[in-house]
Amino acid sequence: MNLQQDLLGLLGFRPVRLAALMILIVGIGSACFVTKYSVRDPDVWWHLAVGQWIVQHHAVPHTGILSRTTADSPWMAYSWAYELLLSRSYAWFGFLGVGLYGTAVTTAVTVAIFWMAWRLSGRFWLAWFLTISASFAFLFNIMPRPLFVTMTLFAITLTLLLEANRTGSARSLYWLPLVFFVWANCHVQFINGLLALGLFAGVNATQRLAITLQTYPDSLALPTLPLRTIFIVLACAVAATCLGPYTFHVYGAVFGYASSKIIYSLLVEMQALTFLGPSHFVELFLAAGAFLALGWRKKLEPFQLLLLTTGSLLAFHMARDAWFLCITAVAAIADSMRPVEQRDSRFNLRELAGVGLAAFVLLFLVARNTGFDPRGLDRTITSEYPVDAVNYVRTHPVPGPLYNNFNWGGFLIFYMPQYPVVIDGRTDLYGDDLVSHFYAIETADPSYETDPRLNDSGVVLLMNKLGLAQILPLDPRFRVIYRDEIATVFAHN
Repeated sequence: MNLQQDLLGLLGFRPVRLAALMILIVGIGSACFVTKYSVRDPDVWWHLAVGQWIVQHHAVPHTGILSRTTADSPWMAYSWAYELLLSRSYAWFGFLGVGLYGTAVTTAVTVAIFWMAWRLSGRFWLAWFLTISASFAFLFNIMPRPLFVTMTLFAITLTLLLEANRTGSARSLYWLPLVFFVWANCHVQFINGLLALGLFAGVNATQRLAITLQTYPDSLALPTLPLRTIFIVLACAVAATCLGPYTFHVYGAVFGYASSKIIYSLLVEMQALTFLGPSHFVELFLAAGAFLALGWRKKLEPFQLLLLTTGSLLAFHMARDAWFLCITAVAAIADSMRPVEQRDSRFNLRELAGVGLAAFVLLFLVARNTGFDPRGLDRTITSEYPVDAVNYVRTHPVPGPLYNNFNWGGFLIFYMPQYPVVIDGRTDLYGDDLVSHFYAIETADPSYETDPRLNDSGVVLLMNKLGLAQILPLDPRFRVIYRDEIATVFAHN
């Protein structure tokens, strides 16, 4: 009994909790340093190039810049604010800036989930455990992208919604228009936040109607907020998403992705869960725990149940949407486990500053021992992308235009801008037909022999393992002018 009391006393000791928070931050940052996902993501390079274009032109693009295939096609850089900050980070710190930027947005997701769980539950250790579980379930299954801004702001949005619903005060909802203004200028999946807010408004309206008709079940929690206020906040949030350079046209990008089919068949992250890795099971356990926590309550919260069900349908159908389910599950568990009376005291600014400083020092030491420096990041980039091949083309110029494979398009946009790419990761720009066509050509589909873009190319740069790279040396139209371990460069005869 004394041992149990001592353990509980130790866990409640403020310095221990501060150390645990520091460990959480350092652990996530260290994982970013070891994996170097920030510079391994094929999409980070075209995001960086678009940010540089915005700085150079003092405007956002409206057509398919940096592409020779769809240069005049309509296109929106819907993540322009994210890309602008990324370009500044690179301008100030080079490749290290790219790595630090990715680490920052990754850590922001974890901090937002922890803040959400602790604020809703009032229990530090519950929030700490839930944050670790959720981070393991989805955070490192995707490389740092604008989607991480969506994850962070979704956690904030859920916190504001559930806190307002619990207290009956709408004051926290007044922050939502500002949240959605930032969100819509950083990532197109602000639509997920509007989905949550729309469900919240719809559920409250249905509850009010059922109460009026005297058909409201006793097993459900009663609505606590004025319906008029909720719909005003919803209208203001929708209006705020249009306060950007693309105004309401940003919804065109939303509908474009919704109607696309090719990315769901080609990209692994867009396909259903396979349960071949432990993270999928953690996601399942979080979802099951959330449903159990909701069912355990005296009064069932219909909004949380509907949102959790929606998240389950999305996440189990598409691995990429694991974040939606996991964050919703953490919020549901945390809100259900909130103590009636006592809650853990929050940290003050001095304590948080101390945690931040200690985490910074430790992460600096970790970075020095994991190769997370300009030289180490350069080695990682060179091993993943055709750096040496591009350098050869720079010193031995070959007339263009360029033909390239899909996965390297984003990097070539950034590293070899003098040759506009034929394809890159902006699937919303190229559309299903073109993306399918280029994928078929990469596999040496017989249609490559008559492909007009390949025929017109003066220089071809391909990943060695692709079928096209293996068959093109036999084609009399082309000759190999450079080859290394990962890439081959062809010139047109």
